[in-house]
Amino acid sequence: MLFNTTQFFVFLAAVLALFYTAPRSWRKYILLAASYFFYMSFIPKFILLLLFLTAIDYTAARWISRTETPHYRKIALVISLSANLGLLGFFKYYNFFAANIAHLFHKPSNAFALSIILPLGISFHTFQSMSYVIDVYRKEQEPITNPIDYALFISFFPQLVAGPIVRAREFFGDLYHWQRPSSDDVLRGLLLLFLGLAKKMVMADQFAQIANAYFQDPGKHPGMVPAWSGVIAFGIQIYFDFSGYTDMAIGMAKLLGFHFPVNFRRPYLASSITDFWHRWHISLSRWLRDYLYIPLGGNRHGRLQTYRNLMITMLLGGLWHGASWNFVVWGGYHGALLGFERIFRRKGTPEPSRWSVFYPLQALITFALVMIGWVFFRAVTFQDSLYILHQMLFVPHGTQLVPRWLKVLALITLLLALLEEKKEWFEEVSLGPAWAYGAVCALLLLSVELIGFTQAAVPFVYFQF
Repeated sequence: MLFNTTQFFVFLAAVLALFYTAPRSWRKYILLAASYFFYMSFIPKFILLLLFLTAIDYTAARWISRTETPHYRKIALVISLSANLGLLGFFKYYNFFAANIAHLFHKPSNAFALSIILPLGISFHTFQSMSYVIDVYRKEQEPITNPIDYALFISFFPQLVAGPIVRAREFFGDLYHWQRPSSDDVLRGLLLLFLGLAKKMVMADQFAQIANAYFQDPGKHPGMVPAWSGVIAFGIQIYFDFSGYTDMAIGMAKLLGFHFPVNFRRPYLASSITDFWHRWHISLSRWLRDYLYIPLGGNRHGRLQTYRNLMITMLLGGLWHGASWNFVVWGGYHGALLGFERIFRRKGTPEPSRWSVFYPLQALITFALVMIGWVFFRAVTFQDSLYILHQMLFVPHGTQLVPRWLKVLALITLLLALLEEKKEWFEEVSLGPAWAYGAVCALLLLSVELIGFTQAAVPFVYFQF
């Protein structure tokens, strides 16, 4: 049941109707039942996995909170982390490591492979659950005593499949002090819902056709021009696809009285790679910082250890995205860029001013570096990645792949993004005149109707992670 289907909007309308007509004491049960129904609409049997991890982490956190003995607290933490990372590792990485072992023994790559289906959303709900147990262990979070409340935290349907990764204190603050959404929240929620749908169907799905055609067989489109146009098409696709999902998730949460953190802040307008990671998939960047980079030592033990910690964090962040050496290389590439920026930026030097005379050049260079990284993220094989990079950098010819009307659409969205960067006007539409709000919503829905991809609903990119 994808967000961009009529079936899902019928489901959402039913949930909202039941939620607001039921007695308040029933509402969390309605949300939990709806969340499990939503999850089971994909592959029903994996609900058992979700229930198992929920029970393990709920019990582990309760155990940690009930004892002050360091040894037993660590045992409970290790059990929780082992369950989450063990199942994530098996489902997501078993065949990857099996293929590499087979290669070492000069056997076919599928010699030790198993037929494994990746449970939907496992990368997101395991990270969310682990952060809760770790926070309880650190005594930064009170343990949740009601298992229904904890189960809802893990399975809440708007962000269950692809985030944002919500911290326990953020979610339970809303759950335990729930208030009916204000009219502003309702208007902003609907606006974000329509915006996310338009991002997905008008932008992401259109550029996906170009990216898929290029990356399916790069050799059919030799030269620098098609290589850059194919890679940029994927860059546009993945941003509008993933940010569209999270806009819809945040909007739905607002309609239900919950407030999720912003997950994207116009990352392609970043003036450096550091700035890019402050804007891209913010909830994951924050998770990696708090639960990996800082525990490794952060920047507290000198420059060499800082660079090491950055590289380990980004390598593991790359591997989190998928079981392939391409993702490891992508993470290492960004780790190296972050390290280089630290080397050449003197300690205490602030980020460059966003609207300085040098900003356009800085943003263009950053954009090009990010696009080069996307080659490893999207290419089917490592050999394809090297071929595409060679074409992008050393073969100056070819025919561009993006039709003129999509270029115009991309230019319009760029101008709107620059205006939003300067004025932050979009969500303020909900506070303005009713005619302006209605016009923006109508324009978004009209664009979906006129331009939106009309074939079978295309899954969101991050569903595969």
